[in-house]
Amino acid sequence: VFKIKAVQLAGKLLPAFNTPTGIPWAMVNLKSGVGRNWGWASAGSSILAEFGTLHMEFVHLSYLTGDPVYYNKVMHIRKLLQKMDRPNGLYPNYLNPRTGRWGQHHTSVGGLGDSFYEYLLKAWLMSDKMDTEARKMYDDAIEAIEKHLVRKSNGGLTFIGEWKNGHLERKMGHLTCFAGGMFALGADGSRDDKAGHYLQLGAEIAHTCHESYDRTTLKLGPEAFKFDGGVEAVAVRQNEKYYILRPEVIETYWYMWRFTHDPKYRQWGWEATQAIDKYCRVSGGFSGVKDVYSSSPTYDDVQQSFFLAETLKYLYLLFSNDDLLPLDNWVFNTEAHPLPVLHLANTTLSGNPAYR
Repeated sequence: VFKIKAVQLAGKLLPAFNTPTGIPWAMVNLKSGVGRNWGWASAGSSILAEFGTLHMEFVHLSYLTGDPVYYNKVMHIRKLLQKMDRPNGLYPNYLNPRTGRWGQHHTSVGGLGDSFYEYLLKAWLMSDKMDTEARKMYDDAIEAIEKHLVRKSNGGLTFIGEWKNGHLERKMGHLTCFAGGMFALGADGSRDDKAGHYLQLGAEIAHTCHESYDRTTLKLGPEAFKFDGGVEAVAVRQNEKYYILRPEVIETYWYMWRFTHDPKYRQWGWEATQAIDKYCRVSGGFSGVKDVYSSSPTYDDVQQSFFLAETLKYLYLLFSNDDLLPLDNWVFNTEAHPLPVLHLANTTLSGNPAYR
């Protein structure tokens, strides 16, 4: 029944790919099949994190159904991106699906960009490390990220900034905090035997993101935080002081725990658990809060779906044994849904076109 529903849903989504380039629209009307993009997204562009975060699901659906159509759609996106000129080796967040040109040059490992990079790595992992093209794209991308976006603050905190209009903005979003876990996950198999380096980088990002929590009144992290002058890992603008039950920091704690078993990650996760329970629990569930620096926070009255799918799941896994969903056998998609690593040498399905 779930397979049938998945195929029906994918069939409704496929018209989104009917663009001159094959880069899908952000939205598609499920009845008419007409697609469009967000009005605010750089002159009608599609968004990197949206069209770049289909690979795991579509490839797995081709595997389940034996129908290569889904696999072909996402591989076409990859081929197009490989051919494109990338400023400083970085992928801008906006790509116009009509012209095939980048929109404004804004690069981020946080919102608008984040899961594209994650899916390059995870495509390789999910394929039982056979998809070496995805691994190469990941390695190239993180080398460019480290060169152009990763910086150390005056106070010694490693952060990932955002490239905007030719300069680096010394600001990191809560969403970007997932990258600590990504660097750790990609350490094994990294280029030039730099596994130790990337594990260390993951640990430094985890530390910075923990500081963004620790420097608030509620011990919950803000949506974005600056590294300017005397201000480090602290939100400056009112509209960046909110916490909406986001999982990225805890996700990184979990990966770091799995790879290092350093007890501080469980300690940090427990701090976050207690803060969420104390400040976000309401009679009907859990709510985001509008200002993590206020001792009497107001609720936003929303329980985001990722709170159950990710935040609580990563906390549960952080305090579970490693044999629950071991990383050798499972790869988590960007919403923390586990998909199996397909060891296709030992299955009868290796004739599947998606994995030839």
